[in-house]
Parts: sequence; C-alpha cells; structure tokens
Amino acid sequence: MAVVRLSGDYVMMRFGTELCANLEASSRREWLETNGIGGFASGTINGSNTRRYHGLLVAATKPPVGRFVLLAKLEETLICDGSPFELGTNRYPGVVHPQGFRYLKQFRLDPFPVFTFEVEGVEIEKRVFMVQGENTTIVEYCIVAIRDPSDVRLELRPLIAFRNYHSLTHENNSLNQEVRERPGLISVSPYDGLPELYLANDAIKVEATGDWYRRFEYQAERERGLDFVEDLFNPCVLRFSLNSQSQATIIASTEPHSANAAPQYRQAEISRRRANAQRSPVENDFVQSLTSAADHYIVSRGDQKTVIAGYHWFSDWGRDTMIALPGLTLPTGRYDAARGILRTFAQHVDRGMLPNRFPDAGETPEYNTVDATLWFFEAVRAFLAYAGDLEFVQKHLYGVLSDIVAWHVGGTRFGIRLDPTGLLSCGEPGVQLTWMDAKVGDWVVTPRHGQPVEIQALWYNAVCILEDIAARLGDEPARKRYNNMSALTKSSFNRQMWNADGGYLFDVIGEGPPDSSIRPNQIFAVSLPHSMLTPERAKQVVSVVQQHLLTPYGLRTLAPSDPHYRGHYTGDVTSRDGAYHQGTVWPWLIGPFITAYVKVNGGSESARRQAERWLAPLKDHLEDAGLGHISEIFDGDEPHRPVGCIAQAWSVAEVLRATVEDIHGNSASRKRIPGS
Repeated sequence: MAVVRLSGDYVMMRFGTELCANLEASSRREWLETNGIGGFASGTINGSNTRRYHGLLVAATKPPVGRFVLLAKLEETLICDGSPFELGTNRYPGVVHPQGFRYLKQFRLDPFPVFTFEVEGVEIEKRVFMVQGENTTIVEYCIVAIRDPSDVRLELRPLIAFRNYHSLTHENNSLNQEVRERPGLISVSPYDGLPELYLANDAIKVEATGDWYRRFEYQAERERGLDFVEDLFNPCVLRFSLNSQSQATIIASTEPHSANAAPQYRQAEISRRRANAQRSPVENDFVQSLTSAADHYIVSRGDQKTVIAGYHWFSDWGRDTMIALPGLTLPTGRYDAARGILRTFAQHVDRGMLPNRFPDAGETPEYNTVDATLWFFEAVRAFLAYAGDLEFVQKHLYGVLSDIVAWHVGGTRFGIRLDPTGLLSCGEPGVQLTWMDAKVGDWVVTPRHGQPVEIQALWYNAVCILEDIAARLGDEPARKRYNNMSALTKSSFNRQMWNADGGYLFDVIGEGPPDSSIRPNQIFAVSLPHSMLTPERAKQVVSVVQQHLLTPYGLRTLAPSDPHYRGHYTGDVTSRDGAYHQGTVWPWLIGPFITAYVKVNGGSESARRQAERWLAPLKDHLEDAGLGHISEIFDGDEPHRPVGCIAQAWSVAEVLRATVEDIHGNSASRKRIPGS
C-alpha cells in the first residue's frame, strides 16, 4: 500500500518493500518527470522499462514535439567489499535479469522519484528529476545508511537508444561508437542529425565499452499488439567510489553541464514544486495532488504556452487543450499560462477552425475537428470568469471568435456549416471530426456525420458567450445578431434532438434515422453554462447517463446494453481502436457529469457530497498506473483496468475543475461573464 501525506508543501507518495518486491505490482506503477518543453523521463518503480516510451531522457528536439529517446536507462551495479549486486531489472525472452527489484526497500515521490535499495547492510538512495526548460535529466546516488565501514563502489553503464520515441532500436553497424571525454564530462553522438548526448559526472574513472545489450522485451507494447523487442547500446562504464560523505551524479543532457551543479538544480526543482503546490485552491490532499499533476501538461511552444494532451505519446491537441485549459490553469490562478495558451491557438486559427493537433515532427497543423474550435469559446469564457481580463479578450480574441462564427455560418472545411434551422452540420466520408475520433485505415469507427448532440450544445454555448462578450464591449449590432442565432438554435434543438420515447437526447440526427444510442455526449447539453434544456429534461438526461454510463472511474462511451458495446480495450490496433469509443470509460467525462448532477440538484449539500463519493476511486487511482496522475481510459467492464496513456491532461483537468468548483463550491467559472 502507498502512504500519502503532506511533506512540506507537496503531497508525498510512498511504497514499501512488500509492493516493491512484487514484480507485477511494481511494474504496473509508473513514474513520470517532465521538463516544461515536451520532454520527459519515465519508467516503472522497479526500474524495468516496459514501454518503448520509457527512458531517462526523452528529449523534445523541436519543443514541444520531435521527441527522441536518447538515454534509455542506466545499468547499475553496487559493489560492496568486492561483491557485485545488480540493482536493475530487465525483461528478456523467458527471463527477468537482473532482479534488482528484490533489493528495492522503498520507492517514493518526494517530490520526484526516489528509490531506496538495501544491499548487505548498505542503503543507497537514487533520485531522478529533470531541469525545467532543458532536455536535461539528473540522476543522483547517495549512501543513506551503512552497517559497517565498507568499500562501496558503484558502476553505471548508460544504455542509449537514439531513436524516435514511437520506434525501436536494433543492433546496427552505422552507430558511431566514439566516446569523447574531458574532465567531468563525456559525450556521444551515435547518429548524424540527432543531438549530442552529454553525461556530466563525478566518476573516478570512465572506460569505453562498446557493447550491445540485446532483446529487451517491453510488455506494454506486446499487449498493445506492437513490436516490443529492442537492442540498446552501451558506450562506456562509469565507476564511482561511495561512502557516507560522497555521492554519484550523472547529468544527462543535450548540452554540457557540471555535476557540481546538481544540488542547486535539485533545490531549485523542489522550490518550484512547492510553489506550484501552494497554488492549490483547496487545502485537500486530492486537490493538491491534482494541482501538482496539472503542472506537467503545461509546456512552452516558442514564447507561448500549450498543453501536452497526454504522456507518453500525445502532442498538443486543440480539442484536449481547450477542454483541459480551465482545470489546468484557472482554479490554480495560472492566468498567464492561460493567456499564452489562448494566444498560441488563436494565432493558428485558419478558415474559422482551431488546429486539431500539431504533428510530432513540427509540420503544418491539422484541422480535422469540429469541436476543438467550439471548446475554444468555453475556454475563453472560463478565463474571463476567473481572470476578468476583458482587455486581453478584446485585443487578442474577440475578432478571432467573431471570425470563427462567420466561417461556421458560411461554411468551412469538412462540411461544417450552419443549417437553416440553426443547427450545426458536419462530416465528410472518411473523416472523423468529433472527439469520438478513432480511425483504423479507412474505417471511421464512429463517424457521427450530421448534427451530433454535443456539437449543438457547444455551438449554442459559443454563440451565447460571444453575445455576452459583445454586450460587455458595447457591440450592440453583434449582440443582437448572436441573440437571434442562439434563439433559433435552441428552438430547433429541443424540437429535433429530444428522444421522447427514451427520455433523453439523440446522439446524432440529420443523416438517416436519429441515432438513439445512449452515449455521454448528451451530458454537455446540461453541463455547459448556457444550456438549451428545461430543468425537467436536464434531470432526465442526467438520470439516463447515471443509470447506463456511470462507473467508478468515469463515463462509458456506450451503454452496455447496446449491441456495439465493447467492454475491454485490448489486443492489436484495430481491436483497441474499435473499442476506444464503444464502451471504454473516459475519466475526463466525470467532470461534466458532476457539474450536470450538481446543477440539476440545485447545488445542494447532499448532491456535492454524493459527487465527492463518486470521485473516491479516482483518488485511489493516483497510486496506480501513472503515479500522481489519472489515466486516459479504463475498460468498460469491471474491474475497469486502466489503459491507454498513464497521464492524461483532460482527465486531471476536469476532475480538478469539478472538485474545486462543484464539490468545494468555488463556482466562479460556471457563472456567466460578470457584467453581462
């Protein structure tokens, strides 16, 4: 079991010997460190790499994208009075070797990963953290207890990959094996076109080796139906002498450093995290943990800010960013970050559309989304409600928002156009535009062409927001125009989208018979600040969603009674993507559900307490999968196994937002814009 408690100004998480020595349990718990520019370090608490994405230095070569695994891991050998003990853990075909997890006495996040090994009466502690704004990871080893005076030495063998983080490395003859050495610093540059890797160190000796370690097996990739075997290269061995006064340090970076600087970097990182934890709007361990987690997703894109959608493999997606922005930045007072994010995406609006994503290699953004643009309006509204910065909105955003509405009225890409009835249509063959966007080859799993329910809710909300802003800015002709538009949308929505037989909203209308599938998309028609539903209908929607879709970890994407329901997210890419939105549970949806539930129950104390009880399993989940974070998705069927990304921005953001606003009553963001 993990013990979570306050340590200074941040929440510490700790696992003892019983869990650490359990290979399966310790392999499923993963730590994550980030550097604020898209790079990261990550692994399991027992030291084994179970994913192609695990590594001590995954550098963002084109921040925040262009990520490459440079340093995969360090093979660690502790030598006590001449006897070697290997501290690492690796999976090879048919064997786990070495089994250093058996020496792992404790793992804790304090605030970054700290591993404590006990060997022959010697306790040695290993710390891993990253430097903000750099592709730099620092690994420190120190003796914390020793039974008898001993000759204690440490040997570290860096294992390098130097490949795109979606790929795998295999033994080859094109790798440059040269190790360049100067006092306290070595470097390798195995392939042209990739950064040089510097290893600052305080070793007493460095020896070139030039060995390939072959056939590492990554269990998570095997389970995902992907290639899972990799070879890694060891260019050298670093030897350290340890005693109670000394420590071993390696600074792995794309730029040269001095090992002597590690203590200053460590203290700076501790201070930064304490300051971030103090942003927590509620004195509550859960909220404080989510506040700390939120920081990992906010990264730089040039001189502005953006949001990494999830670790390990997502970049900055427009939809995820706009949904996550309110929770990641506003309850914690990070208004400058919010401004930077809104500016970043406003600058990339094209033909009235927000980018769906910025590709990993930094190419032209992709615009295949209908809802990201509409979530942009809600992010702006929430920013205004918290920060009250109308001047910023007027200067940087109002013209963009007005232009977006004009493009949607006249028509833009992918058949996105306002229907004469006031509903927003979208969709072309072979294109997925809503958040239910799984596609395998030419197969769009949930095309949802026509007039999806949440798109109408978002469109109405967006037009109402623009009406409010126009009123505050004294733009009366625009205010009247948007008021007339919203009235038409509201009338048509209630007339066409209400499923009278089922007592809930159709999921999609407009192309063929109405889709009566029970999906969570209808919850936004209740949860968004500007709702088109009567109180009675809103209660019915919440009741149906609660009955058919609510689980301990979020909302299912399809009711289990539906013949297309898939309860397990497993197998190869086709199988997994086929289940992605066909029953799989998404924890980010618990945010709008809680908002809607509390809203239809008048914000009562009993409703807020019920909402808090619903979040209890997600509190426990912080000690599983991605430690301190909330996973992307869970299986639809019990026991709701966490799958997908181990750390997802909108999962953290929406749970944080709903906890602060709806459960603890800080409801600033749910109000209409002040003065409207």
